[in-house]
Order: sequence, then structure tokens, then C-alpha cells
Amino acid sequence: MLNQSITTLNGIGEKKAEELSSMGIHSVEDLLEYLPYRYEDYQKKDLAEIAHDEKATIEGKVHSEPSLRYFPKKKSRLTFRMLIGKYLITATIFNRPFLKNQIALGQTLTVTGKWDRNKMTITVSDVHFGTFSDDHKIEPVYSVKGSLYGKTMRKIIDSAFRQFSGEIEDPLPLEIRESYRLPDRESALKMMHFPEDFKALKAGRRRLAYEELLYFQLKMQIFRKWNRQQSKGAALKFDQDQVETFIRSLPFQLTDAQQRVVDEILRDLSDTSRMNRLLQGDVGSGKTVVAAVALFAAVTANRQGALMVPTEILAEQHFQSLKELFAPFGITVALLTSSVKGKMRRETLNHLQQGEIQIMVGTHALIQEEVNFNHLGLVITDEQHRFGVNQRRVLREKGESPDVLFMTATPIPRTLAISAFGDMDVSTIDVMPAGRKPIITNWAKHGMLNRVLEFIKKEIESGRQAYVICPLIEESEKIDVQNAIDVHAQLSAYFQTYQVGLMHGRLHSTEKDEVMRKFAANECQILVSTTVVEVGVNVPNATIMVIYDAERFGLSQLHQLRGRVGRGSEQSYCVLIADPKSEEGQERMRIMTETTNGFELSEKDLELRGPGDFFGNKQSGVPNFKVADLVHDYRILETARNDAARLVQSEEFWRDENYRSIREVLTRQGVLDKERLD
Repeated sequence: MLNQSITTLNGIGEKKAEELSSMGIHSVEDLLEYLPYRYEDYQKKDLAEIAHDEKATIEGKVHSEPSLRYFPKKKSRLTFRMLIGKYLITATIFNRPFLKNQIALGQTLTVTGKWDRNKMTITVSDVHFGTFSDDHKIEPVYSVKGSLYGKTMRKIIDSAFRQFSGEIEDPLPLEIRESYRLPDRESALKMMHFPEDFKALKAGRRRLAYEELLYFQLKMQIFRKWNRQQSKGAALKFDQDQVETFIRSLPFQLTDAQQRVVDEILRDLSDTSRMNRLLQGDVGSGKTVVAAVALFAAVTANRQGALMVPTEILAEQHFQSLKELFAPFGITVALLTSSVKGKMRRETLNHLQQGEIQIMVGTHALIQEEVNFNHLGLVITDEQHRFGVNQRRVLREKGESPDVLFMTATPIPRTLAISAFGDMDVSTIDVMPAGRKPIITNWAKHGMLNRVLEFIKKEIESGRQAYVICPLIEESEKIDVQNAIDVHAQLSAYFQTYQVGLMHGRLHSTEKDEVMRKFAANECQILVSTTVVEVGVNVPNATIMVIYDAERFGLSQLHQLRGRVGRGSEQSYCVLIADPKSEEGQERMRIMTETTNGFELSEKDLELRGPGDFFGNKQSGVPNFKVADLVHDYRILETARNDAARLVQSEEFWRDENYRSIREVLTRQGVLDKERLD
């Protein structure tokens, strides 16, 4: 019934139907689900309880004749005194001169506006003559178009509820509603459109947010279930004793977090379902060692392992460290990048195809058509967000359903990990290895630049190195920020006895690698760069990171950049040069100086920027919800996820009549089809 056209509603003619259609409202159901985007609070307050600059509604008597003054361009100001209890205040109304003749001495008014506690003045935005009735306490505000007004929308929606009362079905089974004390769907929608008070509004919103997040999580869990069923892998029969021997041979003890993650990965490898796991850990938390244990286990099961990374220099670093770790066990590790050419390349590819190479480390070169593995069992992608979906898929297809592990040093807030990666298992290394010195972070204004340069000079004279990060490559007429080319010229002139390198995205990959090679070898002491050094550069001798115009970066990116230092035994520093104009920019700088925990920062970043901005809207994988808010509704999200996982694994969800309505909704959304249900 609710899928009927809105023209079936009383009072909806062709013109109104067209205007509603332009707002995405075509059916009665669309109308009922077209929720207010905010609410005006007209609940009357005691003047003593209202904070300075707070918007509030108060009631009182007019205590002076209104005074009207005109200004140029037809502007006007109407002022009068009001007696509110024992307080005498001034009310000001701008650009509504006609009200002068309507406001009379001794009259009772209910006004809403911004309260200036210091001047005892209220700047009025709404006037109601007399006392507000109870049904005017909270007023919904809708986004409308054309000739439609908020009052019109409220009338149309009220008419829809009256006409279709009792026909709004509730897909949630009674047991779920009762266990969480949720109102039925019709009541929840009424609470959103016509809330009696904020308690009712909160209850209605909670119900609809849970329903929305439950559908989303059911979709994720169903896709996960079917993907697992369709991607049957072979259980890797690795040698547990050898793996434990390898772990004991490491030059350090695994942290509890690393050991927990290793156990999760080994459990996946021994299972018949193909592993599809995301490993996230803060910069320097020890993900590479965990990857090494997984690769070692694959080799003991007579399978090959592949590790794909985004840059040649990072591939070289991983190759050297893995070769060193695996040398005592006779495991062959090879490197494949675009720099490996000619006879050496042909021999490497031949040894790989023959199975003589057990671990292959490389860049995008690994996914080229000529690269063939003998028996690929495990694929690990480092900094997975740097590779496209198709690139990761091509590497997977080099073997027969190999286990897949994605790694990222960008800590993902828990809510987004549950949402965007709901079809994957997520492992988290949330403890840093012992002995790491926290990076000391300071915020400096541009006027303090000379002091910053002196500090860099002092570190370099001690044999250390420095990164200097700029947001742009070249000068821009549109944006007044420091650029890498100018800063490189300035620093080259300032540090005449030292080498200053320049790195940016327009350099060819071989040029970038040469710049990084010189910096890693301390042939260049200062590296001026754009954010291309954000990921995967390991220079333990670099102890200072200076970031120009730091307010232009999000918290997560600032943290990634900061993670380029602090990799050796010496104390490291990060200096944020910024003059943020907005409160949000100042807050970001303050947060960065107070914590070095990437997961705390990612949660703060999510609060400040929102989920779309956190990932970048296009690749976020996070839908736009009508009601739910991933930042504030994280507890509801976790509950919905747990419920969805339990339901999808149960027989009753697929067969029981109680869940028929949910299955029908998922079928309409294209998640389920009759063939699969049967």
C-alpha cells in the first residue's frame, strides 16, 4: 500500500506532486521516510539557565513601546523592553518593521533568538503572540523546494499518517524490538516527524538508526558468507613447530598484540576458507614481522608467498629485512621491480615459475602478465589503499585461491573498520614495541620559522637528518601556502654546507628512488618533499619532521607523515608550522601535540571530518545513511553488526516467518534473490 503514488494523498495535485518528485518523493513510503534535517527547540527556558550566545525561547510581557529605526538599503531595527520574571531585558528584531504596529505594551510574547547574557539582550528570530501551546515545543525543519514550505510539508506528512495509519509494516521481529525496547516502525516515524519531546525524538531516532545499520550489516554479512562459500581455498598444512622455532629466532620478542594477530592469521591459513584479512597497525607497530611469520608458515606448507608494496625503495627495504630473517632457514627471497631488467629479470621469472623462489617481494611488477608462480599460497599487499581493486585482484589470480592479507599503517577508526571492511576480518596491532621513544610534537607559527631552522641545524650538526614537508609542488595564485620548489631554494641558501634534496610527485620513479637512496645513505641531510614520502620510507637517522601549513592536512595524514621519524634509537621531533584561522584547524594542531596514538587520532579525525572525507568519498565504501551517524552511533553499529552476524549464520533467519519482512527488504535492495533463497 505504501508504494502508491503520492497523488493518492488528499490535497496532492499535479503541481505539488512534481515538486515533491524533484525532492525524491514519489510514493507514500518516500514521503513518510523524508525526515527533518534538524529541529527547532521552542521549549521555554528560565532566563537564569540560558548560556551566553545560546539560542533559546522565552516568554514575557512587553514593558516598553517598540522603537523603530531605519538604515540604508531598507534595513531596520525594532527594539523594545520585555519583563521576563524578575528580569528586564531588551529584545531586538531586524528587518521586520511591520511588527511595530502588532506589538503592544503589556502584551504577552513568546520569542526565540540568540541570548547575549552580558548585554541582557535577545536578538529575535521568531515571535509568537501569546503563550506557546504544548504542540509547538519542538518543530521539525525539512529541506524543501519550489513553493513548498515547512508548514506545508508537516501538513502533507500528517495527512499521510492519518490516511495510512496501521498500514506501516514493521520488518523487525517483536523479540528484537522488545530486547532493545524499540518502538514499532510507525511510532518511530511519528516520533521523528512530530516529536512530543526530545526523549521521544531520541527513541524514534534510535529505532530507525538501528534498523538502517542492521540492514547494512546484514548485507555485509551475507556477502561475506557467500564469498566464503564461493572462495574455498586449500587449508595450508604448515609446520607449527618450525613456525614457533622461527618466532623464537627473531632478535626480539613479539608483543602480546603481535602474537594475537599471528594466531589469528595462522588460524585462517589452516582453514579451508580463503583468508581475507586486513591487518592494521600504527606506524612502527611491527606489521612487517607479522607478515614474515605468515610467509614463513606458507613456505613450510610448500607454498610460495608474495609481498606487493607501492614503491621500489620500500620493496628493497622489505627484501633486505626478509632475506636477513629467513637466511638461517634456507628460504629463498627474490626482488622484482621495474629496475630488475634483462638477463637478471628473465632468470628471476624462470626461478619463480620453477618454484625455486619461495618468497617474492615486489612492486606493481608482480602483477605483469609474464610473472608466473609455481604454487602461490599467500598474497600480502602492504599499504593496500595505494593499489586499485583490479591490481590486488590480478595478484590474487596468480594462484589458485591463495590466502590474502592486506596491511595498512593508516589506523582505521573502529566504526569504519566495521562498516567499510565488514566483509573482511580485521586484525589490529594496538601496542607499540618496547623501547620506542614517543615523537615530541610542537606547533609553531610561521613567525617562529627562524627558531625552527636553528633547531634543524642543531640536529644536523649532531649527525641527524630532517624532512621538510610542503603541501604544494609549485607556487599557486589561488592558494597562499608554501611550495616545495621555493622552500628547497630557501633552505639550500640557508644550509649552504649541507645537501638539500627535493622530492615530489612529478619526478620519474627512477628519479624519486635516486633522491631517496641519497637521503637513506645520508648523502643528503635535508629532504624537502610533498606528501609522497607519507608511506613506506625507513630512514632511522632522520629525527626531525617539519610540516609547513600543517592545518591543510587531516590528522591521519599528519600522523602518517610524522611516522617517517622516530625509527631509530634517538629522540625524534615533529614541528607543525601553521597559522590556522578556524577553530577546527586549531583543534587539529592541539590534538597532534597531545597524542602520538594513531587510533586515537583516527577517531578524532573521523569526528572532525566525517567518514566520506576520512577515506575520500569515492572509495570510502560507506553509504550515506538517512538517520544513522557512524561517529555518534558506534554502539548501535556494533550491536547491529553482532546481530547481523548471528542472524546470517542461523537457519531461522533464512526460513522463519518472523524474518520474512527483512528478507523481502533485502530482496528489494538486490542483496537477496529468489534463486539463492530457494
